[in-house]
Amino acid sequence: MSEHIELLKEIKKILSDLVYINGITATELIKITENTAVIRHGEEFLSKSSCIQEHNQLNKDVIEIVKKYVKKPEQIADLEKHILKH
Repeated sequence: MSEHIELLKEIKKILSDLVYINGITATELIKITENTAVIRHGEEFLSKSSCIQEHNQLNKDVIEIVKKYVKKPEQIADLEKHILKH
């Protein structure tokens, strides 16, 4: 029984790490999309669209999801700092 509990704890840690990594990936892909739009259409296109506000909200949503499953405050702080400074 103890082995099963340890295994479940390890799986929980792995899933937490995967949520964190996926959070990073999701927010970076949003930024890549913005950069690609600027390259393709120019800065003016992005500033006239609602994309920036929508992407900011998506980034905040990702952070909230990460907060639910990642229990390491320093990781959350690093992610918030990185995402919100973009």
